Amino acid sequence: MSDRKNALISGASSGIGKATARRFAAEGYNVCLTARRAHLLEQLLAELPEGQHLACPGDYGDPQTAERIQAMLAEQWGRVDVLVNCAGVCQPTDPFAASLDDWRQQFDLMMNGAMYLTRAAVALMPDGGRTIHITSIHGERVEKGFSSYAVAKAAINQYCRALALELAPRNILVNAIAPGFVDTPMSVVNGVNELESEWFRQNYVEGHHLPLRRAGQPEEIAGAAWFLAGPDASYITGQVLTVDGGLTLTF
Repeated sequence: MSDRKNALISGASSGIGKATARRFAAEGYNVCLTARRAHLLEQLLAELPEGQHLACPGDYGDPQTAERIQAMLAEQWGRVDVLVNCAGVCQPTDPFAASLDDWRQQFDLMMNGAMYLTRAAVALMPDGGRTIHITSIHGERVEKGFSSYAVAKAAINQYCRALALELAPRNILVNAIAPGFVDTPMSVVNGVNELESEWFRQNYVEGHHLPLRRAGQPEEIAGAAWFLAGPDASYITGQVLTVDGGLTLTF
């Protein structure tokens, strides 16, 4: 069994999850990648520095995916030191016109997926481990058409706070990171990249709503996750760290 620490990272096929996997691998961790698109996970594995890296593709909203991951990690690693849950989906949903099943889809996927993966990771986590969930500023702010997404992110924030209490006796720290605009494939909604739109330029680059006047990069969110997983964050638990370029100062 390797003496290196081990990190389980969901949503690792692109965006923040991919950047986080690269960061932890570069810092000497073994990483286990999970997401739905197996070919993208294999491509990322080939790019990572040497390590006992693993891939377990699947839908993280399916409890069987978490069960497979837990079994594989128990056999291959024996323990999980850090979970970084970056998986998510964002689609506009009308809270009145959509069927209840359609409205619940994003909530069920993200909230249930967070719970399934956390249970799998914590079962293999030694005392002193770290659990980090990437949520969103939408967990505390709202935008028309995205009620399902916002409610899911708010629920995960509260889930982190609750688990921080439950896991404190084991010194397992549980926190969330709430990004604002980040340049990832999730910025594309209905085929339009909102970060390239005139609306974004007028309101956030030239306007006053985003103090740093740019979207964040996935590597900047990965850096916050690395901080929360490290020794300098040893007295932080049950918190939501906002990483948004100052957006929520005016949003």
